[in-house]
Amino acid sequence: MKRFICWSLLILFFSLETQALVLNGKFTQGGLAVGRTLADTLVIYNGNPIRVSPKGIFVIGFNRDAKPTAQLELRYKDGRTRQETVFISKRVYKTEEIYGLPPEKVSPPKNIIEKINDEAILVADVRKIDTAETHFMKDWRWPVKGRISGVYGSQRILNGQPKRPHYGVDIAAPTGTEVVAPNSGIIRMVHSDMYLSGGTVIIDHGHGVSSALLHLKSIVVKRGQRISGGDIIGTVGSSGRATGPHLDWRVNLFKKRLDPQLLIDLVPKTRN
Repeated sequence: MKRFICWSLLILFFSLETQALVLNGKFTQGGLAVGRTLADTLVIYNGNPIRVSPKGIFVIGFNRDAKPTAQLELRYKDGRTRQETVFISKRVYKTEEIYGLPPEKVSPPKNIIEKINDEAILVADVRKIDTAETHFMKDWRWPVKGRISGVYGSQRILNGQPKRPHYGVDIAAPTGTEVVAPNSGIIRMVHSDMYLSGGTVIIDHGHGVSSALLHLKSIVVKRGQRISGGDIIGTVGSSGRATGPHLDWRVNLFKKRLDPQLLIDLVPKTRN
C-alpha cells in the first residue's frame, strides 16, 4: 500500500471502487486533519469510533504532545476493513516569560482555585458537545488583526514561575477592537468574567471542533445563537489574567488542544 507523506499534508486516495479515503490537513503536533470516506463507514481512531457525516466527512486532531504515530481503521458497510498508520511530526516549542501579572493571578488563594476549577468544569462540559454539522469545512479566518504576542505550545513562565504551556495564539490589538467569529457555528458559552480568561465565548464548529475567544471586553452574542464566519462576537479587552489588551484564540477537538494558526492555511480539499 502506498503512502504519500510530508510535514504539512497527507493525502491517501483510493478510487471509489476500492473504498475512497482522503485525508487533508496539518499532520504535526497541534494540527487538524479533515477526512472523507464512503458513506456509512465506521471510522475508528486510536481505538475510538468517531463521528462520520452522511457524506463521509470526519476529523482527527493531534494535541501538543501527540505521539509520532496514530492508528486509523475504516470498517466499510460491505464488511471489508482498512487500517492506516498516521504519521505526526514533532515540534519544538518556545519558552515565553511574562511579568507584571498580579500575584493572585499567578498563585491564586484556595477560594479562587475552587472558582477556577468550577469554571474549568463548565468549559469541559461545553467541549464534550458533538454536533453533526460540519462548519469546520469552511475557510478559517483570523478573529482579529494585530501583532502575534503569544504562540501555541509555548512553555509559560509567569512572574518567574513555570506554569502550564500556552494552548492558544495571542493577538495584541487595541481595547475595543472588533472580534469576529473565525468560522461559522453555534455559540455554546458566553461568560462575561471568568477568573483566568475574563470575557469568554466558545463557538461549536461541529464534530467536537470548537473555538474559544478569551479576554473580551464586551460580548454581543448569546448562547445558542447561530453565526457565520466574520460575524462580530465582541471586542478586544484585557479581562482575566492579562497584562494588556489582546485576544487569546484557542481551538479544541473535544479535549485535544490544537494550534489555531495551523487552521488558517488549511484548505479542506475534501470538499466537492
